[in-house]
Amino acid sequence: MNTSDARRVLETALICAQQPLSLRDLGVLFDGELSPDTLKSLLADLQLEWTQRGVELVQVSSGWRFQSRPELRPYLDRLHPEKPPRYTRATLETLAIIAYRQPVTRGDMEDIRGVTINSLLLKQLEDRGWVEVIGHRETVGRPALFATTRQFLDDLGLSSLDQLPPLDGTDVQESALDRLDFEALSAGSDAEAEEPMLADSPAAGLELVDASTGTLADAPPTPASLEDAPTLDSHEPAATPDRSA
Repeated sequence: MNTSDARRVLETALICAQQPLSLRDLGVLFDGELSPDTLKSLLADLQLEWTQRGVELVQVSSGWRFQSRPELRPYLDRLHPEKPPRYTRATLETLAIIAYRQPVTRGDMEDIRGVTINSLLLKQLEDRGWVEVIGHRETVGRPALFATTRQFLDDLGLSSLDQLPPLDGTDVQESALDRLDFEALSAGSDAEAEEPMLADSPAAGLELVDASTGTLADAPPTPASLEDAPTLDSHEPAATPDRSA
């Protein structure tokens, strides 16, 4: 098979796929005749071919996919006027903490935010497929350690955690909320719209999204930052696999 035909096969498979395709998946198309390096070269050629079009070929955590360019999202939204799920500030802050300080326990998150985190909030983030329990910390009570998933990266259009926007400023928690594209994260989910997630305890002083403006309601600044989060010593075992399932 010549290069032109191989590139056309890749293009067709990626356009028709409902999920990102990994290099292993793409290699199956050619019965293993093309090496991973050859596949990467062909994918790079495809990216260049689609540079001036409204759709782009990108690499995310789960593999490669075609997607519309961000600047065209307002036009495409007119075809689907229903709004994607919106989340409380408490939810976004908790998700940002997990994304930037993982692996973290619920206690770590509560220390950073200064409020008690509603267990249903974490449960709904797990149901969305954005966070998961990857083990337990070897301490009293063996609390669960939370981390983000490949689905979280896919919905943000990222291939690895290294591509998360850098944090700056003194208020790291606010910086995370400003830089992460949570609108894309909401739109990227295949889940149906649902009621806003439950906020934390009333002491948190957080409110739901302002229905009149479609923006998150203001909340009092939290007393701690992400930089204060406890982290695991890299020289000690961080977690043990969860064998309770």
